[in-house]
Parts: sequence; C-alpha cells; structure tokens
Amino acid sequence: MSQISPPAAPTSEGTGYDAYAIQEKWQKVWTERDPFRAAGGEDTRPRKYVLGMFPYPSGDMHMGHAENYAYVDTVARFWRHRGYNVLNPIGWDSFGLPAENAAIQRGADPREWTYSNIAQQKASLKNFGTSYDWSRVLHTSDPEYYRWNQWLFQLLYERGLAYRKESPVNWCPHDQTVLANEQVVDGRCERCGTEVVKKKLTQWYFKITDYADRLLDDLNQLEGSWPQKVIRMQRNWIGRSVGADIDFVIEGRDEKITVFSTRPDTLHGATFFVVAPDSDLAAELVAGSTADVRMRFQDYLERVQKITEIDRQSTDRPKTGVFLERYAINPVNGERLPIWAADYVLADYGHGAVMAVPAHDQRDLDFARAFDLPVKVVVDTTAPITGAIPVIEIDADGVPIDPGADGGALDALDPAVTGIALTGEGRMVNSGSLDGMSKRTAIARMIDELEAAGTGRAAKTFRLRDWLISRQRFWGTPIPMIHTQDGRIVPVPADQLPLTLPDAQGLDLTPKGTSPLGGASDWMATVDPATGEPALRDPDTMDTFVDSSWYFLRFLAPGDANEAFSSREANKWAPVDSYIGGVEHAILHLLYARFITKVLFDEGLIEFTEPFSSLINQGMVLLDGSKMSKSKGNLVEFASSMMDPGADAVRVAIAFAGPVEDDINWEDVSTTGAQKFLARAWRVAKDVDSSPDVVWAEGDQALRRVTHRLLADAPGLVEQTKFNVVVARLMELVNATRKAIDTGAGPTDPAVREAAEVMTMVLDLFAPHTAEELWEILGYEPFVGLVPWRQADPMLLVEETVTSVVQIDGKVRATLEVSGRIDTAELERLARADERVVRSLAGREITRVVVRAPKVVSFSTT
Repeated sequence: MSQISPPAAPTSEGTGYDAYAIQEKWQKVWTERDPFRAAGGEDTRPRKYVLGMFPYPSGDMHMGHAENYAYVDTVARFWRHRGYNVLNPIGWDSFGLPAENAAIQRGADPREWTYSNIAQQKASLKNFGTSYDWSRVLHTSDPEYYRWNQWLFQLLYERGLAYRKESPVNWCPHDQTVLANEQVVDGRCERCGTEVVKKKLTQWYFKITDYADRLLDDLNQLEGSWPQKVIRMQRNWIGRSVGADIDFVIEGRDEKITVFSTRPDTLHGATFFVVAPDSDLAAELVAGSTADVRMRFQDYLERVQKITEIDRQSTDRPKTGVFLERYAINPVNGERLPIWAADYVLADYGHGAVMAVPAHDQRDLDFARAFDLPVKVVVDTTAPITGAIPVIEIDADGVPIDPGADGGALDALDPAVTGIALTGEGRMVNSGSLDGMSKRTAIARMIDELEAAGTGRAAKTFRLRDWLISRQRFWGTPIPMIHTQDGRIVPVPADQLPLTLPDAQGLDLTPKGTSPLGGASDWMATVDPATGEPALRDPDTMDTFVDSSWYFLRFLAPGDANEAFSSREANKWAPVDSYIGGVEHAILHLLYARFITKVLFDEGLIEFTEPFSSLINQGMVLLDGSKMSKSKGNLVEFASSMMDPGADAVRVAIAFAGPVEDDINWEDVSTTGAQKFLARAWRVAKDVDSSPDVVWAEGDQALRRVTHRLLADAPGLVEQTKFNVVVARLMELVNATRKAIDTGAGPTDPAVREAAEVMTMVLDLFAPHTAEELWEILGYEPFVGLVPWRQADPMLLVEETVTSVVQIDGKVRATLEVSGRIDTAELERLARADERVVRSLAGREITRVVVRAPKVVSFSTT
C-alpha cells in the first residue's frame, strides 16, 4: 500500500506527536484486519447506508474531493459509534470524455490513463484514513459493471422507455460529441471552451418525460431531508405547466398545428403566431414562402443554432425573428395571425409553436414592440376579482379607453406604450362570452368551449426533456443494439452481454463527428439474431450519467455475475440513508438516479421509489477566490496537502473551517492550528495516570459536566452536519482536561480518564489515526472506531444556576436565578424584562448599563 513519505522535519517538533508514524502504523492494521467491512448474514444491528458521490479518476484528487470524503467518513464513523451496521463503499466513475481526450493527447489507451489514476486516488484515500468497505470497490469502466448498464438499457427498451430519433442537439465541434445543457456554459463547451452549435443527429433517448409527474410529485417525500435549494432546482427543471392544447388552421396547409398554452383564456388577445426556427414545422412553412423569405430564414437559423437553449430563454436578450409570410387562423374569432420564426420559442417545448398574446406575456410583448405588431388587451387588471364588475370601454384594438381623455388610449394601462405586460389578476374584456369572468373561471370556460368545438382540450406540458444518452466517443458503455439490413433495430442477445469495447490500439480516437467505434470494422460486424444475416452494431456509447444513475445498487453485490443487484439486499440496505456530494450535481445526476429508481420499482425489483433518503451538499473549496479546477490550474492536490501536517490535521482543519454547506477558502484553513490541537490531545492521553477500571462517577465534577455535555450534544450536532461546532466543543474538552491535569486533581483523577476516553471517541470522527493511537495509549485494544457511544449522565446535564442581582441607581430592586453560563446580552434582556425592574423604573430612561455576567446588572437613570 502506498504511504506518504515524511518530510525532513518531524511533525509537531518537540511534542513527541509523530503524525506519520501513527498513520503508517494504523493504516497497516486497518488493511490487515479490515474492521470497517459491512456485516452481512444474520447481523441484527440496524443498518445505515452512507455514500459519497464517487470520484472521477482525472489525475489525483484535490482538496474539494478531500472535503467531501472527510465529511462522508465523519458520518459513517458516527453511525458505527451509534451501534449501526454501516455500509460505506467507494468506487470510480471511470468512463468519460476526459480519459479519452487525455489518451488522444498522449497517444495512449484510455484504460491505461484511467486505471493508473484510480490507483493514485485509491492510495490517497487510504492515506486519508477513510473507513471504506474496500471489499466492494467498483469501476464503471469494468466489463463486469457496464454489462449491467447494457442490461438496464435493454430493460428500458423493452418497457418502451428507450428510443431513437433525429433532433437538434448541443454539438461541440472540438470534442466532436453532443453535450447536455448543463455542459454548455455561456454558449461554450464546459471542458474545452469551444463555441457550441446546434446540430441535427439521430440519437438514443430515455423517455424520462413519462415519469415527469412522479418525479415532481415525489419531491414532497424529500422535504426536510434534502436541501430546499436542491428540491427547488429539481422542481424548476421539471417545470410542469397546466393549460390547454389549441388547434390552429394554417392557410395553405391541410394539417392543423397544435399549440400549448397555460392561458387559453387570453386566446382572443392573440395577435401573431411564433414557431421555433429549428423545428421541422418552421422548415416546412418556409418552404412554401418566397425565395427572399427562405434566404433570410436560413441566415437566421444559422445564427440561432449557435445559441444555447438556456440563452435563448433569457428574458433580457433582444428579440429577433423572421416573418414567414404565412398565416394561422385563430379558432375563436377567425382572425389571421402572421407567423414568425423566433428564437425564444424552443422546438421541443410544447409543440414548438406558441400563440403570442403580447398584452399579457412579457416575451411576446417585447417581440411585438420590436417588430411593431398589434397589442390587444383582453384582461383588465384594474378590475376587482370579486364584487361588482366595472364597465370599461374598449377601443377597436382592445385597449381600455380613459373616460376623461375624450376616448384616447389610457397610456398608463397600454402595454404597447409602457412596455410592461399586464400579467396580474383581473376581469376578462374584449373576449366574447368570457367578458367579466375572473382568470380561473375563464380558463375553465375556454377549455370547455374548445372541447365542444373540437379545436382544443385540457393538457399539461413540462420543461423536462427526454434524456439524450448517445455519445459519439469511444470510452463509454457500448449501446447493446443491432441494426439489421432491413432497417430493424434489435437488442444484442442477453447471452452475448457484456458487449465489450474493442482494443483501442489501432483505432483513431480523434473526434471526427462519428463514434470511433464505427471505425472498428471487425467489432462493428455482427449478425441479425433472427435471420443470421450480416448486421451492424450501434457505434455510439452511453452518457456516463447512466453509469452513476444506479451505482448505489451495484455496491450491494459488486462482484455478482448473475444479476445487476440483489433485490433482497437492496430492500435491506437501500435507499441510501446519507448521500453526500457537491451541489453541482443537484439537477441531472440526481434526477436520472430518481428516474431509474422508479423504473426499477415499476419492474418489481425494489420496494422504494426514491434512491437517497437524505442529501448533504457540501460547499466548494476555493483557491484564489475560485473553485478548484484542474483546467484552471488553481488546485491543491490531495496527496501533497497531507505531506506537511498529516492527514488527520487536514481533516480536522476542514471540519473546523465552517458549516458543511458553506464555501471555504483554502488559504483560510489552518492545518497548522489543527496539528497543534492534535498534539495537545495526544499529550492529554499520555498524561492520564489511572487504569481503565477506575470508577467514573468520582472525580472533578466540573470536568465531568464538560465531558457529558459533549456526549449529549454531539449526536444532534453531527446529524445536523454542524461538524465545526463539534470540533470546537472537542477543543473545549481538551482544554478543560489539560487544566484539570495541570492545576486540578491531577492525572490520576477518574474524571480525567473519563474525559480523555470521550475525547478519543469523538476525535475518531475527524482524526481517526490519532484517535486509534490515543485509544491504545489509554490501555485499550483496537478499534476505537467501533466503540459504542457512551451515554451522558442526565444529572451532569443540569446546569448550575446562580443568583444575579439587579440594581437601579445603586439599589437592589430584583434578583434572578440564571445559568452560570449566561452571556451578557441575555442577562441584560432578562433584567430589563423583569416586572419588578419595570415597576421600579416607572418609565424613567436608562442612561447607563453595567453587566457583570452572571452576577450583577446595574442600571443608571441619572
């Protein structure tokens, strides 16, 4: 096993505390005796499944990773102390683009780069003192793992949830592959910085939209156990909208166009029609227009294809578009609506077309003002929702008329003038049978009228899109499908799985728009399982989000050659009790894992519908004010960070740096201070001069109160992830014990041993090597990490009270019984609120206050 080489100067010189010798000693013992393996069989203890988001093997890890895995280990160790059988596994998310790009740059096989990095990271994690169950390690790039990705793909295919279609995708010209929306930042590829374009490709998708309602509604199960921010981000990403599908006739086109609207009540206010420029509908409509329109449209489409969907939906972008010289017919009043192509409409939202009601939608209004299109008010937002309905005159364009302005338009209400859409509640106007109705009533009435006329129906839509899983790269799970000569697409037979990757040697991995697997002619060639005729494999590989969507289940039986996971083990251990990782995965990774979990539930393979019961998001570790990143060159590597202070000092410093969810600046993290603290704790244990069988109930009662308050408070603080507070309280106990040894009853006092043992047990959460050493110094066999949490004595938790005197102008007016630990502000507040003090002041102003907590409060009124 790889070990850290100690620096020239000894750790904590002059103290006797040698971090490196302690680390080497206990890592060897842990490796030999494997104390943290989850128990199986008939173990009757309650179970806890603790899991950190697994790392990607891109070189060595940095301190952002160290933070995550320190927190994971703290939680796992805590639950072991609390008597649980804890499963805490580790693996590597080892497929993906960085490995392939690195291999191309070095002229190497992605496997070599990947597995050498895994070895380096594994050594760093062991040096860090993490209490993983090392018997369950998995790598997603192992055929033994990705075989079950292929099984999962085929399961979804059988359930009608995997399909292939042509659609516009985010395309990186440099990496020559598709990108998810979250991989596009400011219009550029997140990894290489190349400007992303839109490109139409035939791709494989998972039909996650079939689960949109459940994915949204089941977030209610996670309230209080997931960060509210993450729940909100998931809800926004899914984005359910309820309204109506409305059918529009297009002049010169036999087939109607269906538009989704959340506001069918405003249909009378539609003044134009908008289609997504990159939709098939736009291409069809422009084909019937003039040559000039076709040329202007093509130029516009090329510009739009360089803009991301996120940017296209930005409300502050100037509105652009092209008139297609075609018209739609409003189904409720027969008006001709000019059809425009505009980039603020997306091809895959709703039906790729919208009816534009500029008076009551800000984006439509901005577009109308940019191109001088009509604006027609159909909701009077000045009218009360309840009570009498005022009579409002409307001009020919649907604008309210100011009765005091000789029939002129009331500019204060006219969106065409103000540039502000009327989006509030109000009464319907200029809307035929809907006039005078409130919005809610009008929506229901309009849907009824549309259904009666056969021109619309109630509907809902989602912002969520189906999951695009195809990747045109080599280093990923091969898609287990076969393309036959007669155009069928059929699964690779189950007995031929895993369909393994070919040898990369001899393959050109350079990005060129199609998967490198397509160039592996021997690998691509196969036969149609039904006819035996020649056929071709699918050349694409799967998105690595597939790998991480179910890996938490594979940890339950990582070496099983017969099934992806055991349903029996899954229902014993899962869902994951504590899932810990960065908020950057708040949307897609978690959403995909939730989706796959629901599919497996529907298949009857598991008995739960959410994968992660509790989610902990840690903040980022910053260097020079920015998130640590290999591409930015601003990182502190994991292994090198432990060279000077030792792993335990790094872990304590991270835990003490601040709340888990907050970002921390590495420059502000004091590993030197943590190292000194550990040396003090080590000296405390060395100075204890009593045997383990002393009677704890005897000795320094003040020290015992400090000890038992920590015993009582630490569990709640850990469960609330207030690790920094636990470390602060641990430092308080070390200082109190030191004081008792030096100036109190001395090292033979039973209370000193008690404090030292509790100190060591709590220290195990943050500095496990040191804790094991102290446990041995105190006379015990290994392992402190398995010692049950000791119970606090309730009698020692009763706070001592003191009598506090309250004076007014030198005279005692009241006495208060308060905690001996009360602070100045609280004591003053209690004194001011006391009825005797209020009565004695008789309304006089307090001009001066002196507080000597906890004994005296003195008020002066002169």
